[in-house]
Amino acid sequence: MMPSHVTRVFWLGIPRSFCREHMPKDDTMIVLEDENGKEYQTKYLVAKEGLSGGWGAFSVAHKLLEGDVLVFHKVMPSKLKVYIVRSNGSDEVDCSLGLIKFDDGIRRIKTTEVTACESSKNGKLGSVETLHENVQKENTTAYNTKSGPISNQYQIDSEVLYSEVLDGIRVSESVIPFKEVSCIENFKVTVSGSIINAEISEHHLIKYYELCRSQNSFLHELILERLNSNLVAGIISETVNLSDAIRACKITTSECDFSTWDKTLQASEMLGMNVGFLRARLDQLASLASKSKLCKEARLARDQAVKDMITLEAKLVRAREVINRLNFEIESLNTSSKKLEAMFKEVAKAPW
Repeated sequence: MMPSHVTRVFWLGIPRSFCREHMPKDDTMIVLEDENGKEYQTKYLVAKEGLSGGWGAFSVAHKLLEGDVLVFHKVMPSKLKVYIVRSNGSDEVDCSLGLIKFDDGIRRIKTTEVTACESSKNGKLGSVETLHENVQKENTTAYNTKSGPISNQYQIDSEVLYSEVLDGIRVSESVIPFKEVSCIENFKVTVSGSIINAEISEHHLIKYYELCRSQNSFLHELILERLNSNLVAGIISETVNLSDAIRACKITTSECDFSTWDKTLQASEMLGMNVGFLRARLDQLASLASKSKLCKEARLARDQAVKDMITLEAKLVRAREVINRLNFEIESLNTSSKKLEAMFKEVAKAPW
């Protein structure tokens, strides 16, 4: 955070692109919910594109300091979930990207509405080619709070953008090469030199091992090192959940579900998870489901057209019956028309 965010004026600007796509169109109260579920009311100002009244209370309550990183995730039209990464590098990092659920009781969070704020006091960022290749601007928007929001109007080079957002983050490597893993017993999920198997349920660990075997590599091998171990465990669990969902999905699965799953996997991919094979499978299934839907819609349209045709044919039959009846009446009247005419003249000329 920068000084104006955590002291004095207590004002937090939000990137313009995020405001336009995800924030309300009128001034309104926005609820900020921290990781403990406590809520804070803040005032969102459309014209100024930021949070004012109430932001100071949130900042003071969480003892925010310059350089801390905040991640906002929109969970409701007027509610943002907030995750905090402390700039001091403490092991007790309050960090999450709103990409995953940490247990089965938490709702899966969409990743289309995440905005990250970052500022660091130290050094420059090393190589971030892997992340940079995967970042999609339409899904996340970031800014360095020391220099203000980063948006299209500033025309800042994308390399600089990713370097500032990920200042100090390094890509981790697995301690044991996957080719040396022969069974689940010696399958160790290592993040930043620490084994986090205990933070993953047995079910998810076994499923994750099977996924890694299918690709002959640790899917988290290139995960960003500074991510909290709970977050990494959550991402792994969510990856397993999504792989199960993909396996269990049907051709009638909604397009919205496919889109949500893909965006969640895309967000994990941005953090270094090797989930490209899952996204490829998901894309195939979504395409087949879409074609099936189009086929079903075409059949329904055809059936409706047949019903319309039957209705029109019935009307045509009735119209023909009316025409035949009228023709008979006209012929009957024509035979006596001359007699009627003569009678008419006789009546008209009859003496008074």
